[in-house]
Amino acid sequence: MPHPHNKSIMNMNAAPLISIIEESKITYVRENLDIHLHKSQIKLLKEVRKHEKPHHKRIRVKRYESAEKSDLFNLHLDLYLKRYEKLAKKGLIEIDSSPENGLPYDCSLTDKGNIALEKIDALEKDWEKIVHIDDKDLVTLRKIAIDSFEISYNHKKNQEFIF
Repeated sequence: MPHPHNKSIMNMNAAPLISIIEESKITYVRENLDIHLHKSQIKLLKEVRKHEKPHHKRIRVKRYESAEKSDLFNLHLDLYLKRYEKLAKKGLIEIDSSPENGLPYDCSLTDKGNIALEKIDALEKDWEKIVHIDDKDLVTLRKIAIDSFEISYNHKKNQEFIF
């Protein structure tokens, strides 16, 4: 017997379909990960990995140097730091509160954080098999991602600060 939501799903536009797919992936990862992480913590952990890359670090430093250090900026700085501190308490990252690169703080993955990300990557690949994503689907998804990327990329470039 088909699921009662199948008919609704068959009539949806792309945006809600993408949300269902993303929710399925993150649910699968969270249920099978041996450490409890919220959806936002998984995303933030992936951001730490990205920000460790020299190119991204240079961009962050440059953006920080040119940012207006307003009250709003400091509020965001504190909010992000609190989020990173939760990952640090779990032993997934280390926070350098006085890095030599000029940032107010910098984060790096610990061995435990790298292992968690390897497990997350593996679980995401397992999920792709479970939901039957094949090579043809990947080609289509890559094209959609490339066509979509400029929207978020340009937004991020226009932000006044980067954490």
